[in-house]
Amino acid sequence: MKNFIGSLLHLSDPTLPIGGYSHSNGLETYVQQKLVKDTATAALFVRNMLTNNLQYNDAAFVRLAYEATQNGDITMLQQLDDECAALKTAREIRQASQKLGLRLIKIFKRQQASEIIDAYEAAIVSKKSEGHYCIAFGIYAALLNIPVHEALYAFFYNATVGMVTNAVKLVPLGQLDGQDILCDMQPVIGTLVENVLQLDRNLVGLCNIGLDVRCMQHERLYSRLYMS
Repeated sequence: MKNFIGSLLHLSDPTLPIGGYSHSNGLETYVQQKLVKDTATAALFVRNMLTNNLQYNDAAFVRLAYEATQNGDITMLQQLDDECAALKTAREIRQASQKLGLRLIKIFKRQQASEIIDAYEAAIVSKKSEGHYCIAFGIYAALLNIPVHEALYAFFYNATVGMVTNAVKLVPLGQLDGQDILCDMQPVIGTLVENVLQLDRNLVGLCNIGLDVRCMQHERLYSRLYMS
């Protein structure tokens, strides 16, 4: 059996050519409005995003898509994709998730053949599904036999790296300040992984209105470095 560590590192690599570097997920708005302006506020932004957003949304969908894939349930995957799309009320964030998901599939379908990914991709082509990144991540984590605990940790860590990298550029922060934030978030991520594994299904999609508003404001900023 192929060692899952290699697959995990590949799937969660922040340098994958899927375009993640071009999206700030609302952080650019926070910086321009001076809500995020130094190391302390950047760290608070990252912690809040992980705890109040990803835990109940994208990370939860990774787990649910993982379980649906293990059960061979394409209908459930389509329903999860629909639910994920409905929860991403900001247009830019929804489009970013779609683009990242489609590009992730494009990379990994060359390496991992599967009837369920073929069916999911067919649903995307026929516009029955949108192909969100967290759903695709969960599918491939299951297909690559990556344990769900490690898959979730890597998903959170990948998101953290993206936020810290963007904060270093936008605030700006020193590179060492960014690394300090990454180190400080590791125990937070560990706790969040355990939370997601036990998350009440009724809490999936818990709303984060502040983030949605900042994401909507992003498309009307006077100047922008990022697409979202």
